[in-house]
Amino acid sequence: MAAEATTAKFQNPDFQPDFRPELSVTSHDGLHFWQFMIAGSIAGSVEHMAMFPVDTIKTHMQALRSCPIKSVSLRQALKSILQTEGPAGLYRGIAAMGLGAGPAHAVYFSVYEVAKKYLSAGNPNNSAAHAISGVFATVASDAVLTPMDMVKQRLQLGNSTYKGVWDCVKRVLREEGFGAFYASYRTTVLMNAPFTAVHFATYEATKRGLVEISPESVSDERLVVHATAGAAAGALAAAVTTPLDVVKTQLQCQGVCGCDRYNNTSISGVVQTIVKKDGYKGLMRGWIPRMLFHAPAAAICWSTYEACKTFFQELNDSSSSSIIT
Repeated sequence: MAAEATTAKFQNPDFQPDFRPELSVTSHDGLHFWQFMIAGSIAGSVEHMAMFPVDTIKTHMQALRSCPIKSVSLRQALKSILQTEGPAGLYRGIAAMGLGAGPAHAVYFSVYEVAKKYLSAGNPNNSAAHAISGVFATVASDAVLTPMDMVKQRLQLGNSTYKGVWDCVKRVLREEGFGAFYASYRTTVLMNAPFTAVHFATYEATKRGLVEISPESVSDERLVVHATAGAAAGALAAAVTTPLDVVKTQLQCQGVCGCDRYNNTSISGVVQTIVKKDGYKGLMRGWIPRMLFHAPAAAICWSTYEACKTFFQELNDSSSSSIIT
């Protein structure tokens, strides 16, 4: 009787044994590598398109002493953009982000999933593995996104300098050379490495905590869990890394709309210039819109990514069951 009770206690009626060993080679958590890439591409594109106006405001605020905005006030920055260019000004450069976000996030999430698989060794509580996997992911994805991010930020500053994405690309190549597209890559990696480490570690820990609080309702509230964990991770990581984001904006927008041009593109040199002109508070320019961007953006990104993974998982399961039957 005791044996029967123990068996019933640990019996899972939903468990379906899978005896296809080839899946361990071609997939991870039931998904194929290309499915992680598609899910990440969709999530990244949705995230950046939805939050683009907030990113435009942040770029204007961080472009030190640039036109047309002199103030670091979020409200005045928004008012200035609307007065000079209208609502369309909030979306200048969105085409460049559209070209870069999809491929970059495909690389970002697929590298993260693969690295997490091997570094965590199946332990879901390994925060160090999540953080290190995030660093690997951002180094790879930043190599893809940085050129288009530079084009995007230059277009965001106003319509008097470049006519569009391709005009900006051609003129930068002709006037500044290919290296200008990666002038901020070192700073971007140094910013995004701690950003991503904090982001992924916080996301996984928050998600695990929310699941432990209410394990019986996790299936019904799956989207809320991912969105909440993503928002918390995005806000914390954004606040921590704002100074390096200001440096990145300065390097990507140098020489545009009155922004300083730097002979020495080292991080310390740019920091010294910012502090000299605007004090230490200059290193925190745009921290409010940065947090307002990353909290909902991460919520959107993670919930979209997990929804896409769920779709692919169900698709794979239905395909497997049809093959078996």
